[in-house]
Amino acid sequence: MTVDRLRLLTAFAVAFGLAVTAPNAMADRTTLTVGKASPQADNMIPVNVGDTLGIFKKHGLDLKIVDFNGGSKMAQAMAAGSLDIGVGASSEMALIAKGAPMLAVCEDEGTFPFLSVGIPWDSPVKSPLDLKGKKIGITSAGSLTDWMAKELARHEGWSPDALERVAVGGSTADTVAAFRSHLVDAYIGATSLFLDMEEKKIGRVLIPVTDFEGDLAAGDLYASNALIAKNPGAIRAFLAGWLETIGYMRAHKDDAVRIESAINGFSPSVMSREYDLTIGMFRKSCKFDQKALQTLARAFVDQGLLSAPPDMARVATDAYAPE
Repeated sequence: MTVDRLRLLTAFAVAFGLAVTAPNAMADRTTLTVGKASPQADNMIPVNVGDTLGIFKKHGLDLKIVDFNGGSKMAQAMAAGSLDIGVGASSEMALIAKGAPMLAVCEDEGTFPFLSVGIPWDSPVKSPLDLKGKKIGITSAGSLTDWMAKELARHEGWSPDALERVAVGGSTADTVAAFRSHLVDAYIGATSLFLDMEEKKIGRVLIPVTDFEGDLAAGDLYASNALIAKNPGAIRAFLAGWLETIGYMRAHKDDAVRIESAINGFSPSVMSREYDLTIGMFRKSCKFDQKALQTLARAFVDQGLLSAPPDMARVATDAYAPE
């Protein structure tokens, strides 16, 4: 056999091998539709970072990411069969107790430094006490921000109705319009949003949510019941990709800030400040803190979300958490 003939046969073999193996590689990949309860919330944006960096692809996943204005809307999409994974807050666990077809599969952070109470730039409000009887903006009824407004009233010793909660949506445009028109006197939203508003003299941070709320399994990842039944391995792959993304962000601040800034449109200076405030909130494990879960169960009752504490084993599980 001549050298040229050997080369020709080798080329055919390589080409044939690629033709056979490429479709199989594609067949091994899983596409997940992932919903975020808020477009800008810093506890949710790592899913965009991991997708941008290709980390989820390393775990055999292609992601289709969809933004929502509130956890209740995300849960509705889950109930409609439109989502496989939800990236949200602990308040959505109350919706599971009410029948939402999903399960909390990862506690990704325990506190709320990514949320603040913001006020318009020219507001006369000096402290939370000045908000009694005022209008406070939230994303939607039943959302984490709705719950936080009730928690603020509870912390100040007021009835839940001492703050008039106004649903204005969760986008930057919604909040800017509400502040400029003085539709609300305050708004509970992403800290990064208010830091960006500060640079533009539109709004500013009054207090971080951590001033009145402690460790309550603040952020969580959810899997649809359909995905649990159909492809539990994809859940484990997603959680592994999530934790790898958090590890990368911890070690590479400049990259994380650059990607986050491109995703949410805030300046690198805003995202650098936000990174320093929030990177420490992310957990290195997906496993749930049982004490925080029990505190959360009582909080659901205290806030009128449920009539009795739910069995948290029915709403949250460590079964898919990477070791």
